[in-house]
Amino acid sequence: MINLTTKERLLLEDAKSHETLCVAKYKEHAEKANCQELKSLFNSLAQKEQQHLDTINQILNGTIPAMNQAQGQQNTNAQSQFDLSSLQSSAPINYDESDKLLCQDALSTEKYVSSTYDTAIFEFKDKNIRQILNHIQKEEQEHGEKIYNYMSQHGMYS
Repeated sequence: MINLTTKERLLLEDAKSHETLCVAKYKEHAEKANCQELKSLFNSLAQKEQQHLDTINQILNGTIPAMNQAQGQQNTNAQSQFDLSSLQSSAPINYDESDKLLCQDALSTEKYVSSTYDTAIFEFKDKNIRQILNHIQKEEQEHGEKIYNYMSQHGMYS
């Protein structure tokens, strides 16, 4: 059982709030997306964010999840849920404006969430928790990269 400082607990509560929002947002985005590839991407991201939320909840409950177990499970799920190689390099330039808006919203969210982990990492005394938060932050950056790649390959960037 770990003892968190007040500051650490507040940072984790913020992370929990962010991850809860991400799960809800990506589920909703998957429902609203017109492109099947984008629906798949958002569903995959919702699952990853749920894993992050579960990890944060474990820490808040006093347990430090095993890094290699959580990391291996998360990486396996990411690969099986959405493969960027499935994006066509000759994707049409005519994209749906509402899909573009969903992507812009998702990318902004990932930028913000990643930056909040950057701050939190430096505030924890326990090295294991810092490593877990660093791992989550890395995955948030990878989520942003997937969204950017989708947008780029579908002509949403000029």
